[in-house]
Amino acid sequence: MKRSSLIMGVAAMAILAGCADREEILPGKREDLRAILTEGVPAEQLAPEVARAATEVRLPKMVQNANWTHSIGTPKTRISHPSLATAPQLVWSADIGVGDGRRNRITADPVVADGRIYTLDAEARVTATGTDGTTLWSADLSPARDAASEATGGGIAYGKGKLYVTSGFGFLTALDPATGEVLWKQDLSSTSSGAPTVYGDLVYLVGGDDTGWALEADTGRIRWQTSQSSDVNNVLGAPAPALNDKFAVFAYGDGALHGVFRNGGLRMWTAFVSGQRRSDALAKVNDITADPVIVGDKLYVGSHAGRILALDVTTGERLWTAREGAISPVLPLGGSIFALSDQNELLRLDARDGVKIWAKDLPNLKKLKQRKANEVFAHHGPILAGGQLIVASNDGLLRFFDPTTGEMTREVAVPGGATTAPVVAGGTLYVVGTKGQLHAFR
Repeated sequence: MKRSSLIMGVAAMAILAGCADREEILPGKREDLRAILTEGVPAEQLAPEVARAATEVRLPKMVQNANWTHSIGTPKTRISHPSLATAPQLVWSADIGVGDGRRNRITADPVVADGRIYTLDAEARVTATGTDGTTLWSADLSPARDAASEATGGGIAYGKGKLYVTSGFGFLTALDPATGEVLWKQDLSSTSSGAPTVYGDLVYLVGGDDTGWALEADTGRIRWQTSQSSDVNNVLGAPAPALNDKFAVFAYGDGALHGVFRNGGLRMWTAFVSGQRRSDALAKVNDITADPVIVGDKLYVGSHAGRILALDVTTGERLWTAREGAISPVLPLGGSIFALSDQNELLRLDARDGVKIWAKDLPNLKKLKQRKANEVFAHHGPILAGGQLIVASNDGLLRFFDPTTGEMTREVAVPGGATTAPVVAGGTLYVVGTKGQLHAFR
């Protein structure tokens, strides 16, 4: 009896198993779910990318500009499309001081005003050079009690008839542009390696990667300050503040942004450039390396950790996030955002939603041997001039690209390689080389 019951039970189970749906085996390669933790696969590669056609870029009208006085973040002083020859050639080079070394680096992009090109070397020396390559004057801004090599970094801006220079020694100095005479100096009590921004009667800058300053342009007197938490994982140099008629936007080393009223300093909003590439050790550095850039009511900013953001400049509300980092200010242009990524790519993103339209690889590792693959080429820009995107690199080349397709159109040699972004004024492109020379192309 028990045996017959057992046989009937087994038969019933077989009948039920036959009625069940057959397991569907999905096609495709089997991936280890833990591979991202051990093999360095970026998390964003696990999601499908949205394809976006490379429509023609609507370029702004080309202009004949005589000056280039600031970083591109502030609309009032931004030169969107300066005139430049299609294939400019090197016409002269001039010494400006100490170039890049193991400890000290040049971080200041040149500025151009009233027929002079102003530069800052790796050891706090400011030089004014004429448009023919002649040195007009030079001024050492290192303190008398310190050696010039003891600090590095800084930035330059021109406005209100003065030249404003920050330095790694922690000072903001106003100079007479014609003679280099010091007009006033303000002690910021912290490193000051970012470029200032002159707007109205105030000079704005970030000091120590955690303090926003507004100083009177005529006297250097402190008008107001705003501060953020300190962070030690920073990249040399600080973002230049971006301004419009109402707001000033400061960016800090911990990834924070402050939107404040530009006259009184009252903070209206705080936002963070959050998120990182999970498999990249360099993404642990949350420093904002793409200075804030204002376009209309929008603000664009990027970090070293692998993110580019668009925000509402009035409220700080995040509009979109792209899973791409930016190592220098992004270039908003004709409905697109162009950027140099943290993975050494030239990118074109759709300004509406941050979707990638194309990415073009730039030289990356200097040495391909596994044990020596610890240094990468540095790229600076991009800017638009003469109808082309231009990137300056320390591998010894200026590269020119078609804005619509991203195809490289030409290369021009830079003696010793470039260590700053290029600027264009008077139909001439200026860039500082790693060996402490200013190069002019036209």
